[in-house]
Amino acid sequence: MTEMPTWEGFMVPVLQVLTDGQVRTLRELRAEVSGSTGLSATQRAEELGSGQSRAANRIGWAASFLTRVDALHRPARGRYEITDLGRELLAAHPDGLTEADLKTIAKEGDEWWIARRGGRMKVAPVDEPAGAAVAVDPTEQIEDGIDRIREAVAAELLEHLLDQDPEFFEHAVVELLLAMGYGGAGGRGMTTALSHDGGIDGVIDQDVLGLDKVYVQAKRYAPGNAVQRPEVQGFVGALTGKASRGVFITTSRFSPGAVEWVAGVPMQIILIDGERLADLMIEFNVGVQTARTYRVVEVDEDFFT
Repeated sequence: MTEMPTWEGFMVPVLQVLTDGQVRTLRELRAEVSGSTGLSATQRAEELGSGQSRAANRIGWAASFLTRVDALHRPARGRYEITDLGRELLAAHPDGLTEADLKTIAKEGDEWWIARRGGRMKVAPVDEPAGAAVAVDPTEQIEDGIDRIREAVAAELLEHLLDQDPEFFEHAVVELLLAMGYGGAGGRGMTTALSHDGGIDGVIDQDVLGLDKVYVQAKRYAPGNAVQRPEVQGFVGALTGKASRGVFITTSRFSPGAVEWVAGVPMQIILIDGERLADLMIEFNVGVQTARTYRVVEVDEDFFT
């Protein structure tokens, strides 16, 4: 092989390696895909500016996007296996897959992902070598690359939240609201007892004495399972006599009927769907950590005057 595949070019090899039905760690997957695609020792040793292997980076992206559309399944953290959909995808595209192909099979609930990627100009991934043909300048490439990483992390956050039990999710959303500053000065947050919550999963005290409270409902739903109007009505009913505002958070989305009904109630009810939840977790550093930083420089014109 004379040229290393792009991350899209690695998708078919990833599926091919997993066709034996065995579960592999990402490390094993990277090693076998590197071998099956005939990467040279020089290509395997090639690194990004961050020090990460370029091949490992691209294979990781390929596995991530295939998992996003259920072509791969993660039975445990960091382990992958092919699904029936993945086998069908490989049979239909034996000569190569693109991100556009994946959008055509995105599962219900991924409308936000399709919308984000669908309207953007296609550019080279952030790890493309110098000289790759792109339609935008380097600054735009960096910003687009950061956006793509955020989207991938957002999708993984929701998957991890779905893998946890409901109690963990309730603690996570309370932690997020506190990180956003809703605990106030000296305030605090807590989850309610699971069997006696009365439709309320968390309470945020806005002040030390707990005179000002924000009530929280958290629904850990799969992407295709939207929160319906009766559930939102139940939450509002639980607030009656306790508070005039609340936050309803879900990993999925709200039905149009639920959104329309909330707009007409006198209480201040904020609905946070899975897309916004993931964005807020990234923005306020809940459930994520900084993997690496990059320093972008420019000429200091004042120095030369």
